[in-house]
Amino acid sequence: MTLRELQKEVDRWIHEVGGGYFSELTNMVLLTEETGELARVIARKYGDQIAKPGDLDKALPEELADVLWVLVCLANQTGTDLTEAIAAAIKKKTDRDTDRFAARRQSPAAE
Repeated sequence: MTLRELQKEVDRWIHEVGGGYFSELTNMVLLTEETGELARVIARKYGDQIAKPGDLDKALPEELADVLWVLVCLANQTGTDLTEAIAAAIKKKTDRDTDRFAARRQSPAAE
């Protein structure tokens, strides 16, 4: 599924099943909430924190998808084409950082 297809599918679901978008502000708060849930899984699975009962009930893919879902909702609501946005971000980072990570790319530890 491409990003454009994803945006269309989320929009279809929101209108046919979800009853419409929440406000942009509400979705920003939900994105923050979902990011926190993702952070909890990462901290317990890959970090130094020890999981409490129930902390790892949600899997990493589910939490990543939840973050992506709300991000796509915000993109749809604001008229942002994520395909164009990510292409611009990749170009910006490439132009800005071409030499920045050269030493890291040549280091055996980077592999």
